[in-house]
Amino acid sequence: MNSATSPSAGFVDKFIDLASPRLGTEVISATDDFFADKSRLINPAPPVFIADKYDENGKWMDGWESRRKRGEGHDHCIIRLGLPGVVHGVNIDTSHFTGNFPPAASVDACLIDGDPDAKTVWTEILPAVTLKGDSQHLHAIADNRNWSHLRLNIYPDGGVARLRVYGEVQCNWEKRDPDELIDLAALVNGGRGFAASDQHYGTPSQILAPGRGVNMGDGWETRRRREPGNDWALIALGHPGVISRIEVDTAHFKGNYPDRCSIQGALVTGGTEESLITQSMFWKTLLPEQKLEMDAVHPFEKEVIDIGPISHIRLNIIPDGGISRLRLFGRIKR
Repeated sequence: MNSATSPSAGFVDKFIDLASPRLGTEVISATDDFFADKSRLINPAPPVFIADKYDENGKWMDGWESRRKRGEGHDHCIIRLGLPGVVHGVNIDTSHFTGNFPPAASVDACLIDGDPDAKTVWTEILPAVTLKGDSQHLHAIADNRNWSHLRLNIYPDGGVARLRVYGEVQCNWEKRDPDELIDLAALVNGGRGFAASDQHYGTPSQILAPGRGVNMGDGWETRRRREPGNDWALIALGHPGVISRIEVDTAHFKGNYPDRCSIQGALVTGGTEESLITQSMFWKTLLPEQKLEMDAVHPFEKEVIDIGPISHIRLNIIPDGGISRLRLFGRIKR
């Protein structure tokens, strides 16, 4: 199944992977991971198959795989999200598991302090679904509650290459100091990229990740533009606020960085995320067009225009290319 064309895959482009290790997510337990370590389940890299790779327990597989069950019951593993959030969809990926995938799987969730124990009450957010071998299984979830842990159940045993959990980070903004300067676009503060003119080499949410980019693949890069105009990305801030400082980082982009960039912003009060693509063309200018250089951090402060509180921005890159990170520092608006 191709997630880009699946009718249930809209959440893939709109939301971030809450199961990403760079957000602090960990696989904390599994009933069994004899053949393949549970930690591989959330590896951000695409799963691979190495035909001649074996270890002391048998064939090496890139994912989580339990041994063949010879009794009642089923296997499961528990994932602690690095940041609690609302889950809008999951992808249970059985890539390269052909004769050893589970026939079915389900997902439970809970919201607790600490880690689950025998007394923890779990809520089923994805009822049991049928799985196929070497396939991606995208399922939307209609539940707006906040969760801290997920439990992936497989029936009865077998291997899953990856679990992707698409959702929104939930921050307790009531406890944040309104005078604190915060990166309101950061993934860890609930920021997310939800639309772009082109995502050929990466999604706009990647430019909101913690730290500097580790390589050229850790950012948002468009294909080479062969027509008039410029590329753009739309980003929802974690909380509305007034932006006073911006950083645009082109780390690792040397022969393919944008020549210039600009940023528009707005306090969105209605419409849909699809309609914002059109609306964004007319948003106010937050950062006028600025010249960019290769492999560098570009700080902007005096260039930033005070347009009041905003909730969304449009990043324009001119004409195309790659950005590693974007930081939008501001103070929240209650």
